[in-house]
Amino acid sequence: MRQRTKLAITITSILLPAHFAMAQSDLSALEARINELESRVASAEKTAQEAQQDAAAFEFTGYARSGLIANDDFNGAQGTGVGMTPVGGLGGHIGRLGVEDDTYVEANLIHRRTADNGSSAYYKIMLADGQESKNPWTADSSQVNVRQAFAEFSNLSSFSGAFKDAKIWAGKRFDRDNFDIHFLDSDIVYLAGTGAGIYDVQLGDNWKSNFSVYGHDFSDVDGNDIESYTVTMNNHIGQWQLMVNGIIAKDNEENGTNDAENGLHALLAYHADSFYGISDGFSKTGVIAGHGLGAEVKNIGSDGNLTDDAKSVRFFTYGVTRFADNWRIAPAFMTQYSKDQYQENDKFVWATLNVRLAQEFTDNFEMVYEGTYQYMDLDNASDEAKGSFYKATVAPTFKLSTAGGFFDRPELRFAVSYVDWSNELDGSYSINGATKTLGDGGEAFFALQMETWF
Repeated sequence: MRQRTKLAITITSILLPAHFAMAQSDLSALEARINELESRVASAEKTAQEAQQDAAAFEFTGYARSGLIANDDFNGAQGTGVGMTPVGGLGGHIGRLGVEDDTYVEANLIHRRTADNGSSAYYKIMLADGQESKNPWTADSSQVNVRQAFAEFSNLSSFSGAFKDAKIWAGKRFDRDNFDIHFLDSDIVYLAGTGAGIYDVQLGDNWKSNFSVYGHDFSDVDGNDIESYTVTMNNHIGQWQLMVNGIIAKDNEENGTNDAENGLHALLAYHADSFYGISDGFSKTGVIAGHGLGAEVKNIGSDGNLTDDAKSVRFFTYGVTRFADNWRIAPAFMTQYSKDQYQENDKFVWATLNVRLAQEFTDNFEMVYEGTYQYMDLDNASDEAKGSFYKATVAPTFKLSTAGGFFDRPELRFAVSYVDWSNELDGSYSINGATKTLGDGGEAFFALQMETWF
């Protein structure tokens, strides 16, 4: 019995260390597997986080409109659009509701990147196409264009003082601080081209300035590539904006005996955060003046046909407010006086008053009304014309939420418009070689349109 006990003890003493050794070996292997699994999970989480960050770094935005217009004879309406009157080429637009029948598309691809030191980069490319054709495939009429392609840096760690929050950029772009009257489809100022600049230089407690240079191609004269260069200082002091532009186009006089080679342009505007101090909403009011190449007061530095003595002054004001539970209003007024614009002694005076109203019936349906009056007094140094243009539009409109206001999109519209003008404007009139033909007045248009942006 004692011998058996001794034998058991001996065997146990031999096996137990081996068992413990095997258990410890299995535990070490298990810990290694757990550590490996945790490492794989951490790596997968990091990869997913990086993928999420990369996805968030890319954006896609856009704008589009597409419409169909027929006249009261159910023929395709010809010559309609915001610039359909003789002063359309001078920026004298009418209300856009019910008169646009083109298909226009913008697609913006954006990428953002932030470095470890906090510096940020912003890259944007815009592709755009516009055409009048109603056919589903019209390659010959396509005008696909790269309208913007630029890079912008911000939060640069090496910037300090007045430049601490500044942004620098280069490439082809629309200026960041352009603004427009949407209801007239007209920019107040449209500074664009290819160049470089710096935004948000802090010159005072309430004063920021932007500096830029933009280039524009004019035309080839005797093999010379004539370009204009616009140098800009755009100041924002509180709600006031003072913008000054100097323009130069060397050898542009070779285009014509009296074409300008330089010019000045200035804008003074007030951006109110209320509807003229009367109610909630916003309003913008200002005056623009230009001389020489600056006499094209909207598309700055883009017109090479202006004379040395060309001069223009434009006044604008517009705003948006809600004046009842289910009513909104957006009035706009713009007027311009130009002299010696394209020919010595030419003179153009025009004024546009546009009012858009929206009456909300349900969460998704509203009636939109628009009325336009435009006065013209024109003398192109050869022919004179004076008269008025009128437009009235009613547009039943569907949208996702009428509570979103005038600028919520998408919208689906049916519109009926009536246009008329003074007999003195019947027929054709030419400004700067562009001839507009209104024909006889008193015509109705029927339109369908989609518009969206995001």
